[in-house]
Amino acid sequence: MELTYYSGYAVRLVNTEEPARNKDTLTSVEAIRDLFGPSMQAARRATESDVTRFRSVRGRLRAVFAAADTGDETQAVDLLNSLLLEFPVSPQISGHDFRDDDGRPKWHMHLADHPSNATAGYAAIAAMGLAFHLTEYGVDRLGLCQAAPCRNAYLDTSTNRSRRYCSDRCATRANVAAYRARKRLETERSQSTGLTAPKAQEASASGER
Repeated sequence: MELTYYSGYAVRLVNTEEPARNKDTLTSVEAIRDLFGPSMQAARRATESDVTRFRSVRGRLRAVFAAADTGDETQAVDLLNSLLLEFPVSPQISGHDFRDDDGRPKWHMHLADHPSNATAGYAAIAAMGLAFHLTEYGVDRLGLCQAAPCRNAYLDTSTNRSRRYCSDRCATRANVAAYRARKRLETERSQSTGLTAPKAQEASASGER
């Protein structure tokens, strides 16, 4: 569905913070405008007071991803519904900048800028986009990166619902950490049994069969 595109707004906002690393890039009006991108009028209405409001919305969106990540579908939906009620959207039919081969507008649904302030506009778009993604693909398509300490939000678009990491970089880092952990275990076993690491691995595999 066209409107699932807007779910990326939720991911971008949540990932401006890495709590485990004590990092936060949402510290200025410029950072807020970067989240919107250059084409949205609401970005120009951003003020310093929006920084605090954006952070509040960010925490609530992260809670949606956290609930989904633990399998608590009802909690994820309830949290998202509360955002939808607080920040309603203004849908419009749009055809600007999109033309078919005959030059006619390619009509599609578009979420219009919110008239009140930058935070309300962004929150409405992010919440509605995430809601469309959730209902279209399932709650289990929302997750938090399993490569500690990252915990960035992601949307699983894999064919077999197998995604566990926010990026290839985190997936590689997690695989390397798991490999090193296995090697350490093999070394510890070899030292305790007097066997070489390959022999310890072979003995361990035999014991597991």
